[in-house]
Amino acid sequence: MTRLLMLCAAMLTVLLPVQAAADPADINAAARGVVRVVIIASEDGTLVPVSHGTGFAVTRDTVVTNAHVVLDAVQDRELRIGIVSSGGQESVYGRILAVSPKNDLALIRITGKLRLPPLALAGGVPPESGAVTSVGYPMNVDRAQGLDLSDIFRSQPPVKSRGFVSGTRPSRQFDTILHTAPIARGNSGGPLLDDCGRVVGVNSFGADNEGGDAEFFFAVSNRELAPFLRANAIEPQINEQACRSLADLDDAERARIEREQAAVRQDLADRSALTRAKRERAQLEAEQSVVLEREDRMALAFVLLLIAFGLGQWALSLHRGAAEHRKKAQLIAGAAAVCVLAALAAYLTRRGLDEIDRRVAAAMQEHPATGTGAATGQSADAALTCTLAPERSRVTSAQTQDISFDWTAGGCVNERTQYGFASGTWSRVLVPNDEDAVSVNSFDPDRRIFRTERYLLPRAAMEQARAARAKYQAPKCGSADASAKLGELQSEVLSQLKQTPNERLVFECGGSD
Repeated sequence: MTRLLMLCAAMLTVLLPVQAAADPADINAAARGVVRVVIIASEDGTLVPVSHGTGFAVTRDTVVTNAHVVLDAVQDRELRIGIVSSGGQESVYGRILAVSPKNDLALIRITGKLRLPPLALAGGVPPESGAVTSVGYPMNVDRAQGLDLSDIFRSQPPVKSRGFVSGTRPSRQFDTILHTAPIARGNSGGPLLDDCGRVVGVNSFGADNEGGDAEFFFAVSNRELAPFLRANAIEPQINEQACRSLADLDDAERARIEREQAAVRQDLADRSALTRAKRERAQLEAEQSVVLEREDRMALAFVLLLIAFGLGQWALSLHRGAAEHRKKAQLIAGAAAVCVLAALAAYLTRRGLDEIDRRVAAAMQEHPATGTGAATGQSADAALTCTLAPERSRVTSAQTQDISFDWTAGGCVNERTQYGFASGTWSRVLVPNDEDAVSVNSFDPDRRIFRTERYLLPRAAMEQARAARAKYQAPKCGSADASAKLGELQSEVLSQLKQTPNERLVFECGGSD
């Protein structure tokens, strides 16, 4: 029986679709821009919450929510709108910029000092059965915690609930996404996120469950949200890249490196085979030419010796004859001697066998083998333009414009930005004051690959990173061991970052040396 159950379980594992788990870091990063939207009345000078919903940032000071969340404030000008963030900042007020009841959307401008990280919108329609997460402030959770209405002014992290897309369909005259990520009263206006933390819709309402049927929920789709934002002079951040995990990218990158290494090995093998073929051909040509030249010299020497012998015989016969022929015999004998000397010179100056090796070496140097290996060795100074490689990147909210910079071998960029060198990597750590994200830029000058990894941090972690960054200043370009010193100085900031970044942008660079 046990084996039968195990077999059935194995078959179900194969047959049922497998959904990849969402990266909690991406959902948590997106949740930094989610707020509680509170409708507030004043009774005898005391602020009293009337109702509340959820909203999320689409710019640093603009929040989207449902129209029905702010309906009371629209109808009663005495009511105010409070914005309570999840990051521990002070609560602020907001004012309504636009309300669209026809598709249940509203836009609120923050009037206080609060600034939020905007969420990116996913491009295209979410896939059927794709995993999604609802983020917001459901009232039933507040009640279960024993919170009263006054507690909703206190900063708290939003609630996340997981489910799947069940389809897209028009409802109440606007386009919606049907899903199973639970929401309740108070979730209205909150984002529905994909596994990369990008908005796929604005949670709005749930299906009636009085008959005991399975619960389904509806979110206003991005096909409604994006035009609404543009109609109100806000250009949304839209990310149309496929949502892939860093593990998938790492696997693909390892496969890419293996292919490159295999190509290099094949190129070296091809070059070695080509070199051997050229050497063999040069060897054969050298042997043939040297042997032929040796034979020609030896033949010339033999001919000269025959001529010398004939002249010698002629001179000897004249010398034995009449006395008047003796002078002529001496001249002929001299010519015979010259021929002997010429024959001896031709024999002694014939090519040696070592000439074969010299000619082979000269031929190999004149026509070296060439190849197209993956390694370029282009690590010198260069003016570069780097373009995003989408198939190697994981983008959630970052901008992906081309990057231009002047790289120098000492780690200086654009005459001012110093890259540190540590563990064989050139890198620069960026800790901005106006954004809750740490970026680590790295550059491989040999392969000309520029990479940005972004860590979207909560406020407390961001403050720690800023404190660590404030402890050092980058050395001036050109100073002794500047890159190594900077690599060491950056280590404290790097040690505070979590192991896996939220985003990875890989750029392929080209330019003039």
